[in-house]
Amino acid sequence: MSDKPRYSRISDILDLAIFMSSKIQGVTITEIAERYNVSRRTAERMRDSLTCIFPFVDEIETDDTQKHWGFINYSISNLISFTPKEIANIEQLQRRTTNKEMKEELGKTIEKLKSLNRKHSLPLENNIELYMQTEGYAVRQMPQYKISLKTLEVIREAVQHSKMVTGIYHGKERLIEALGMIYGEKIYLVAREKAKGDGIYNYLLHKFENLKLTEKTFDKGDFDLQKYTNLSFGVYHGEILEVELLFSQELAPEASQFNFHPTQSGKWNDDGTYTVYFKASGGREIIWHVFRWGAGCRIIKPESLRKQYKKYLKENLDNY
Repeated sequence: MSDKPRYSRISDILDLAIFMSSKIQGVTITEIAERYNVSRRTAERMRDSLTCIFPFVDEIETDDTQKHWGFINYSISNLISFTPKEIANIEQLQRRTTNKEMKEELGKTIEKLKSLNRKHSLPLENNIELYMQTEGYAVRQMPQYKISLKTLEVIREAVQHSKMVTGIYHGKERLIEALGMIYGEKIYLVAREKAKGDGIYNYLLHKFENLKLTEKTFDKGDFDLQKYTNLSFGVYHGEILEVELLFSQELAPEASQFNFHPTQSGKWNDDGTYTVYFKASGGREIIWHVFRWGAGCRIIKPESLRKQYKKYLKENLDNY
């Protein structure tokens, strides 16, 4: 394996920065050596050069035995942004071309665009917590199933490049069209399953085994993850309910500052109570959430949900 001429070094270092920041779990020395067709020693020098230029490049903890190196914040991704449509157009060209060299060049271009675009992928208010976590100023402290970085990388690649994945779920091998993920106390994979047709399902990500990326591609059509999640209160989809919740004077200040659902609106009442309105499916999850607020939260509408909540309270009290 021969090293490249010296004049290519600067461009390779910049390309490595982009390549490294596009990977959630970073890259190994072996991957660097293979990508740039250099010796292991030269790959190590390239990594060292990058750490001198970008102080936020460091070792990333992963589940395998190899050391991974990557960016621990998004320090190079604040230069420019591209719309999802612009990136999707280039990805379509990459999938359709039969020219191997052009396919590789388009792949590198897409890597660059996504690397620069990472900090713009979500609204700022949704990214503040993530930024503070990566900078060491915040911790997400809640019980949660452990999901490996390798699994997340597979899903990320599958969603970005519209590639199907295979995996074992409830003892059965599945061919999945990954559309996105929903984070909460549990992490759900939003996907279509080839054998089930065009329906969209939510799968518990931690229950998948041996998830692998395939070269089979799919068309996600007009699917929009944000619009999809806006239809439900949690992860379950069904009949859309027009919900009205009434909060006591004691809970009103807290409820007025709480984000219940993207469709919500609220108003202060003359007696100091606060009313919240939203439209969503997932009656059982709404009930679970109302229960957490205690006696100071009442379901006003719909009547069917009120009755369901009373039944839920009675059953739990009788079984206590």
